[in-house]
Amino acid sequence: MIIARILGSVVSTQKDERLAGKKLLIVRPLNLDGTEGSGYTIAVDTVGAGFHERVLVVAGSSARLASGMKDTPVDAAIIGVIDTVDVMSE
Repeated sequence: MIIARILGSVVSTQKDERLAGKKLLIVRPLNLDGTEGSGYTIAVDTVGAGFHERVLVVAGSSARLASGMKDTPVDAAIIGVIDTVDVMSE
């Protein structure tokens, strides 16, 4: 899983029929200190996340195990909205 922030959405009128009705969001990974990481990912929203929220994202075969994603061609899925992150120091 990765922690990410939602930056926007992708609208696609022509897509695989198994993606019909699915919300596609642009997410950017975050470092543990809350700063932005590198790169972007398009993830299917399974939890109703909103713009600029911090979310949990799973990728690969785990994304297809998310609710409503069985047999859907996805590589990343948003599976949770983050309320807080606590990092323990050594």
